[in-house]
Amino acid sequence: MNLQSGAYYWPHTLPDPPAYPALDSDLACDVLIVGGGSSGAQSAYELAGHGLDVVLIEKGTVGSGSTSTNTALIQYSGEAMFTDLIHSFGERYIARHLALLQDAIDSIETASRQLTMDVEFRRRDTLYFASCDEDVPRLHKEYQYLKQQGCSVDFWGQEQIEAHYPFSKQAAIFSHNDGELNPFKYTHALIRDAAAKGVLVYEHTAMNGHRYDRERQEMQVTTRNGYTIRAKHVILAAGYEGVEIRSEKQASFVSTYTLTTQPVDSFDFWHGRTLIWETARPYLYLRTTADNRAIIGGLDENTTIAEQRDNKLHHRQQMLLDALRERFPGIPFEPAYACTAFYGGTRDGLPIVGRYDDYPGCYFIFAFGDNGTVYSQALTKLIARDILDGHCPDLELYAQDRPLLTKLIRG
Repeated sequence: MNLQSGAYYWPHTLPDPPAYPALDSDLACDVLIVGGGSSGAQSAYELAGHGLDVVLIEKGTVGSGSTSTNTALIQYSGEAMFTDLIHSFGERYIARHLALLQDAIDSIETASRQLTMDVEFRRRDTLYFASCDEDVPRLHKEYQYLKQQGCSVDFWGQEQIEAHYPFSKQAAIFSHNDGELNPFKYTHALIRDAAAKGVLVYEHTAMNGHRYDRERQEMQVTTRNGYTIRAKHVILAAGYEGVEIRSEKQASFVSTYTLTTQPVDSFDFWHGRTLIWETARPYLYLRTTADNRAIIGGLDENTTIAEQRDNKLHHRQQMLLDALRERFPGIPFEPAYACTAFYGGTRDGLPIVGRYDDYPGCYFIFAFGDNGTVYSQALTKLIARDILDGHCPDLELYAQDRPLLTKLIRG
């Protein structure tokens, strides 16, 4: 799958990342993790130090897939409003989902503080504004729900927004204590620390086949370089490429665009360096970086043809730069990196842990959606608990055959 193209900012922040050898022998382990991106790294970190033999394989190099284009806005709110999700799943279901996402953000912060590399995690507030007047009632309803759930949120009117920002919007939810990080450094730091605790990591080692041994109750995974890994459990953390290993009908893809600017001297006009996004669909989102750049992304296109996606990059780059300058005319932004990538979602707005009859003992992590890093953290914690304890009830919330998804597919 041609996931992305263009110039990626994050790898430039870690020009000499840790490297790992290619697999050169057959192996047996308790858990095999396939994929060295964010989900694979979080899985390795969650399972390290628990007395299990854990192996991670990556077909290229760590963090070289979608991690390189992940903008890593660390939020519990996503494209599907919680008040809309309640209509599909019910209040108890979504309240638990929200709690798991909040816990995931706390876990990301805890890990970031314990890692031996600065992954640039910062708590940030978020401005989520109404893109048009018609969206204000829905936004206020979402605010009321979040407030009832104990979330630290305020509802801002036009005067408050204008008092803090150089642009005007009619209303917004102002959320406290979301976050941001450097996803490339975070992925490398998690894997490096997991390796220090005994996880075996192999780069340039691609999975190209599998067979389940029912007598031994283990999966036998073959690699492109001719070796076999026997594992009691396999976590398929291949990101968007996971659908090439095992098709998932609930997943859908579009193309998205991102611009990263040159560093600027000051963000005085950008209140609190907040994360910013909007109710429009597709929407624009903004954040800043540790070295004083701005990132703006969005302008999603309903295409999964890489050539069509790539042909629009130059024009989309200028559109993103214009949108950024329009919102912050007092900051002299200049472009530095622009890229385009496929972006995955699900039919009902919740991530998926796929467990299929033709892949016994396997977990497919489809942490698709605008909160991929947070979704991935929530799912990897649940999968680790399922492996370590033998059962995790919360994992059923994200099963691929949850009732609504089954209904949508059959319909």
